[in-house]
Amino acid sequence: MLPQNKFQDVIFTIFMAFVMVYAMICYNIALNVGGMQNFVFLAAFKEMLIMWPIAIALELLFVGKLAQKLAFRFVTPGKDSMIMMILAISAMSVCLMCPLMSFAATLLFKDAGKELVAVWIHTTALNFPMALCWQLFFAGPFVRNVFGFFVKKFSKDSHAVTKQAA
Repeated sequence: MLPQNKFQDVIFTIFMAFVMVYAMICYNIALNVGGMQNFVFLAAFKEMLIMWPIAIALELLFVGKLAQKLAFRFVTPGKDSMIMMILAISAMSVCLMCPLMSFAATLLFKDAGKELVAVWIHTTALNFPMALCWQLFFAGPFVRNVFGFFVKKFSKDSHAVTKQAA
């Protein structure tokens, strides 16, 4: 399920950003240490304190609307199927967020020095396939299903309270 109002959009964004950023931080730490190790799962939370708010801010202030505009160049609301709409918006979100978040990570966590642009492009190139696959096949479906479950649960509860009050 997708958000239906601004409040739901903020909650959805917070949840999606958590799932995406945590996975991508784990992926990047694993790349830096030569492979996945158990300590990576806890180590990722240190970077989450910085990267998660950045992702939320970027998505809510800039990327969300632009990703929709770009997606709607390929799909038409009301004409194309919902899954095509979701895939188009998700893909455009990754196309925008991956370079932006890779840039933030390059500035904050890599000692790029005068090689900033090269390191940023390299980081983006390594992150993009993982981010796209993670978003389309795991994070997106997971977050939409969990979000939909809670929206339905809370809307049923609020309808029951409204009916009891009446």
